[in-house]
Amino acid sequence: MKKLMLMGALSLVVMSTNAQDFKMPLQNTWVSFDTLKMEDPAKVAIANKLSLIAKKWKDEWCTHYYASLGKVHLSYTEKDGPKHDALLDEAEKEHDEAVSILGKENSETFVLAAMIANSRMAVDPMNRWQKYGKIFSDDLESAKELNAENPRIYYMKAVSTFFTPEAFGGGKKAALPYFEKADGFFAKEKGRDISKPYWGKEHNDYFMAQCKKTDKDK
Repeated sequence: MKKLMLMGALSLVVMSTNAQDFKMPLQNTWVSFDTLKMEDPAKVAIANKLSLIAKKWKDEWCTHYYASLGKVHLSYTEKDGPKHDALLDEAEKEHDEAVSILGKENSETFVLAAMIANSRMAVDPMNRWQKYGKIFSDDLESAKELNAENPRIYYMKAVSTFFTPEAFGGGKKAALPYFEKADGFFAKEKGRDISKPYWGKEHNDYFMAQCKKTDKDK
């Protein structure tokens, strides 16, 4: 009996260790990706590494989440429409895989879906805003219903507002309150567990400073 109990305990330890194996490579790879400038060509290779991590640890929702997130980030710098959409097709597949593993959407996957919709709209704003603008807003509202203190909700709303012309209700002044609200919630996030997405603070700080600088200059 003692031998069986010992074997069972060892099995649990091995399973736990294997489950944690993905965290360090995922953490290191994501940090490498996220700290590079948007236009840095090295991001492509690192995004591909995120995809390989998702294939290796295919049963972990967050490996697919970050693989998707990497593709979305790359899409924002792709000027060719078909290639832009192709990257988002890949991002959607990874997003859907993450949701399938979870068994349902969570606040972070809704934010990710909103990002994909926002990038789809960027390909052809004049012809796509009506469809993808609504999806973007609806997904952020769904994310908010699940976790109203998720800072990435307000960060995404802020960025969208930041790049919207003032004539349509956008611009830096209109975006600043959203960046500030995101900042308050980023301050509440503790720890750096890659399986609990925490990205966005540095980007939020940058845009918030741009908004405040504009107000100061005026």
